[in-house]
Amino acid sequence: MRLARTRRTLIAALFALLALLTPTTAHATTAAAGHLPLRHTPGEIVTLPVRDALAELTVADESRAGYSRDKFKHWTDADKDGCNTRAEVLLQEAVTAPEVGPKCALTGGSWYSPYDDQYIDDARKLDVGHLGPLAEAWDSGASAWTPKEREAYANDLDDPRALIAVSAASNRSKADKDPAEWLPPYAGYWCTYVTNWVADKLRYQLSVDPAEQTALAQRLAACPDQPITVTYAH
Repeated sequence: MRLARTRRTLIAALFALLALLTPTTAHATTAAAGHLPLRHTPGEIVTLPVRDALAELTVADESRAGYSRDKFKHWTDADKDGCNTRAEVLLQEAVTAPEVGPKCALTGGSWYSPYDDQYIDDARKLDVGHLGPLAEAWDSGASAWTPKEREAYANDLDDPRALIAVSAASNRSKADKDPAEWLPPYAGYWCTYVTNWVADKLRYQLSVDPAEQTALAQRLAACPDQPITVTYAH
């Protein structure tokens, strides 16, 4: 009886030791492999602190080889209501609703551009920008997607972070740059910007390059480690 109890005690101690060692070992293996997190399935929902979300992203060099904006069919009219994706975003984000005319022509209305902290009362002075530019998405993994998957990315109305109405000047200043190269002119929006950037990358399981990862980590260190909820789209 005493021998059996001693054996059970030793086995329990062994499992406890393994439980303590496993997280460290797993972390070391992940780091040694260049950070290759588990893949997730479309429709899966996750909520986690943004800094943990950043740690979930694969770090890899990027390649622009073969990129063309035409490979992302965009500004489609998925629900066939006469308003394309660009117009849908303008309608959703309007501070003062515009009037909708034939062929979804918008007149009047006003919008807030958080990139540069400006109110704009003319839709023609606005761009609807992809939070993660199309070229950046291509560099980060979308080059391997199907045309339909790239179309879904370019017209994503299911996550309000994916597309944003901002001043044309600020959006064109951003162009296809990532946060290592560009941040919004309005510093009060930086934390929201990098938090949403991480959420967008996680949603589509896109990679970040080393400079991008460093820039995001440094910026997020000065921001609240707020939880983000992401529905995987890819």
